[in-house]
Amino acid sequence: MKAKIMINLNSLKYCTAILTLFLIGCASEKPLQIQVTNNLDINRSFETVEIDLSLLKSNEELKLTAGKTYKISEVGTTSELVSQLSDTDGDGTADVLLFQPTIDANSSKSFTIGLKDIEDQTDEIPTCYSRFVPERTDDYAWENDRVAFRTYGPVAQKMIEDNVPGGTLSSGIDAWLKRVDYPIINKWYKKELETDGSYHEDDGEGLDNFHVGTSRGVGGIAIKVDTAYQFSRNFTDYKTIETGPIRTSFWIMYAPWKAGDKTIEEKKYISLDRGSNLSKFRVEIDGSETLSVGLTLHEKDGETTTDVEEGWVSYWEPYFGSELGTGVVVPSSAMLGYDKYVTDAKDLSNLYAQIKVVDGEAVYYTGFGWKKSKQFSSKEEWNNYLKQFAKKINTPLQVELVQ
Repeated sequence: MKAKIMINLNSLKYCTAILTLFLIGCASEKPLQIQVTNNLDINRSFETVEIDLSLLKSNEELKLTAGKTYKISEVGTTSELVSQLSDTDGDGTADVLLFQPTIDANSSKSFTIGLKDIEDQTDEIPTCYSRFVPERTDDYAWENDRVAFRTYGPVAQKMIEDNVPGGTLSSGIDAWLKRVDYPIINKWYKKELETDGSYHEDDGEGLDNFHVGTSRGVGGIAIKVDTAYQFSRNFTDYKTIETGPIRTSFWIMYAPWKAGDKTIEEKKYISLDRGSNLSKFRVEIDGSETLSVGLTLHEKDGETTTDVEEGWVSYWEPYFGSELGTGVVVPSSAMLGYDKYVTDAKDLSNLYAQIKVVDGEAVYYTGFGWKKSKQFSSKEEWNNYLKQFAKKINTPLQVELVQ
C-alpha cells in the first residue's frame, strides 16, 4: 500500500512550491516519487518547484557521488524534464533542485527523481542568464526567454559626478525590449560596442529604447518622505549566484542612503525564472517599515489599473509605435496601497506600489510585456497575466511525497 505524506506549504509566501525536509533518514529502495497538485481552476506551467536537497540526500539511493546529478521524469514516461540545482541563499552551495511541471487546472501529476551522469558542459549561453558588464561602463544585466533587464553601477555614477560623458546616475531598472526567445545580452552589447550597429535600433530581435533616467524604471524602490520620494544611487557591488536553464539569480548591494532623517541600508536578491515576464526581488532593507516599488509613467499618457486586495498594479502605455505594459505583483497581502505620483519634475512621475516590510525584508515581482514581442496584444491581456500571476504565488502548487 502506498502512503501519501503531505508536505505543508500553506505558509509559503513566494511563487515557487518548496518541498520541505520532512522524512530525513527514511531511505527507500525505490526511486523517490512526488505528486504535484494544482488546486486552481487555471492551467499552470513555467512555475518553478523547489525540492529541498536535504530530503534527497537523506535517501541512500539519491546520495550524489562524483560525476552524478539528479534527473526528474513524469511517471509513465521516459522523457526527462529540465532541472537545475540552485543556490537559494548565495552561500556557494546548492540548496534545492528546480523543475517546472505542466499541470492542468484542478489536477495532479506524479514524478520520479533519480540519478544520472553529469553531462559535459558546453559554451552555450543558458536560457536564464545574467552577468556584470564592465565593457559597457559597469552595467549588470539579466534575461530569460521572454524579457531582459539591466541596472547601473558605481563607475557610471562617478562619471556623472565628475562630468564625464557617458555616465548614468540611477538605481532604476531598465527594460530591454527583446522579442526572441534566445539570449541577446552578449550579442546586443557586442553590437553596440564593437560594430556600426546599435542596440537602440531593432534589427528583428528587439531594442533598448526604454527610458529610465532617475525614474524607478521597472521596479526600482523608493521611500516616501512627506509628499516626495527618496531613493538610492547606483549599486556599489554585486554577486552572481547562478545561471541556468530554469533560473538566474544575483545580489545587488547599495551604499547607505538618506530618506529624510532615516538612514536606509538596501540589498537586493534578484532572480528570474524561465517563462516569466516578472523578476523576483527580495529586498533586505533596514531603516523603514515600508517601501515603494515604482513604475515609470514616461509621457503620462498610459492607463493605470490597480487591485490592492489581489496585490498588483499595472501601467499600459503607447510606446514608439507599439504598446508596453509594466507591472508589480506583491505576495501574501503585503501590498498596503498605491500612489500614482505625477509631477512636472523630469523622470520623477511613477506609479508606486506601497509594500509592507516584514522582519527587514520585502518581496515583490516586477516586469513588463511588450506588444511587439507578440506575448500580449492588449492592456486586458497584460492585466489578466498579472492577475493570474498573483493568484499563483498566493496559491502555490502543492507537493506530496509518495512512498
